[in-house]
Amino acid sequence: MKFLILHGPNLNLFGRREPHIYGTMTLAEINTRLTALAAELGVEIEILQSNHEGVLIDKLHERIDEVDGALLNPAGLTQHGVPLHDAIKAMPFPVLEVHMSNIAAREAWRAHSIISPAVKATLQGLGWRSYTMGLRALVEMAAEARQSKAT
Repeated sequence: MKFLILHGPNLNLFGRREPHIYGTMTLAEINTRLTALAAELGVEIEILQSNHEGVLIDKLHERIDEVDGALLNPAGLTQHGVPLHDAIKAMPFPVLEVHMSNIAAREAWRAHSIISPAVKATLQGLGWRSYTMGLRALVEMAAEARQSKAT
């Protein structure tokens, strides 16, 4: 099984950007944890961070027939990423939205996600654990889907 991990705009600044909200763990450290978890679970992951919505969309399109699911932290695209929303809806695999912080408990304008209606589920407010819990859930969902197809 193979999964995409997509990090949106400014997430390359984790560890430096508002540590009182996002913590001090860097994106590289999160990716290291995800890579270790993928090895433990016996799956492959492909990780991409981009500050550009089109790059994230292109990666989904490129891997449409090659992956079993995707974790996406849309970051600043959460409230305004209509093209990203549309791309997610076209995917034949589950996409989970993850956020380090609880966006519903922050500024009012952050509370609404245009991405949420397009994804299977959202994990938020758990810090870096939102990612690892999301990957575990995707692996279980993909295993169940494969089992259903086999029977």
